[in-house]
Amino acid sequence: MIRTIQVDGFKSIVSQTLELGRVNCFIGANGVGKSNILEAVGVLGAAANGKVDDEALLRRGVRPGVPRLYKTSFDSASVPPHIGLSAHSEQDANYRVSLLNPLENPDPAWTFKTERLAVEFDEIVADGVRNRRNLTPTAGLAALKLVEVPTSSPAADLMQRLQTFAIYSPNTPTLRAMVGDPQSRNPVGLAGGGLAEGFADFRKMVLDHDDDLLDSVFDLIDWVADIQTTTSAGALLSPSVARTKDVLKFTDRFMRKSRNTLTAYDASEGALYVLFCAILCLSPQAPNFFAIDNLDQALNPRLVGRLTSKLCGWLQHGSQHRQLLFTAHNPAVLDGLDLTDPEVRLFAIERNSDGHTVVRRIELNAELQRLHTSYPLSRLWLMGSLGAVPNV
Repeated sequence: MIRTIQVDGFKSIVSQTLELGRVNCFIGANGVGKSNILEAVGVLGAAANGKVDDEALLRRGVRPGVPRLYKTSFDSASVPPHIGLSAHSEQDANYRVSLLNPLENPDPAWTFKTERLAVEFDEIVADGVRNRRNLTPTAGLAALKLVEVPTSSPAADLMQRLQTFAIYSPNTPTLRAMVGDPQSRNPVGLAGGGLAEGFADFRKMVLDHDDDLLDSVFDLIDWVADIQTTTSAGALLSPSVARTKDVLKFTDRFMRKSRNTLTAYDASEGALYVLFCAILCLSPQAPNFFAIDNLDQALNPRLVGRLTSKLCGWLQHGSQHRQLLFTAHNPAVLDGLDLTDPEVRLFAIERNSDGHTVVRRIELNAELQRLHTSYPLSRLWLMGSLGAVPNV
């Protein structure tokens, strides 16, 4: 797994180091830089794939923009000439890059100033000035060099994780298949497109191998007797409703058998978000390193707590080394996090007196443990005991 991410000079982040686990939750007031952290990893992923431009960033769920919006800019310090990003894996593989793009005359693609890929002390790509006669500076060397690296190498594993990283931001119309997903991929698109197809593959997988997994998902949707994917939903949808070839069909266990089926268009949106998260965690087609921005949206507080309590087990079942980063605003999310598990990590994101984004890991020290015996983490957050609250 990726254990360390370093970000320098990106948006509101002057310089921060993140020590990651399997499940990584970021909380904080609006506008403190939670999404900036996810997007910094997205830029690093684009660099690992060899090119940083709007197309590469959009593919990873990063909002495209001009250099003046990407580079750190504070009254208390000068604008840095480059953005520095790096990742270090538990197998001692390290990828580091610094990216340039002039503020006044920006280019479509960012330039690689320096780049390094190494495993311990064995350098695969070294820092320094490249021979520009042989390679354009907007193309990453490490991505090209990977063809010479064995797939079993820790360096290849690290780069593959970064290259496939994406930020998922599901929305209800896309999950309902009312609109298309601008960034489609397997098992689901970045906005939730292809949910019916993704669930069909997921259901087949679990029915072939582990029925209990399907039950663990259905446990979070108490009104559901069954969920299937169908291509014959004509009788369940109005002719004026847009539809895809495959449609989710829910069976409501409380309704009469002659009228107990409905599609994603009419089903609870909470059920759709639960399916979306489960598929990403459990599907073999999902990336092994990904993020969900606002995981708690559209979910009842108790439901989102139950969902987060399942994430670590789902991820580990999906892949031994799968990792999730997610942002949340609902305090109930915290009650599903087992902070005694070192692979489950909670981070408070705040701005210091200079406005810089600061990342602080929240651990169950003696004082917090004492408070936690009387109050759940959700209550401690609301009380201000964890920080990460707005100054309003």
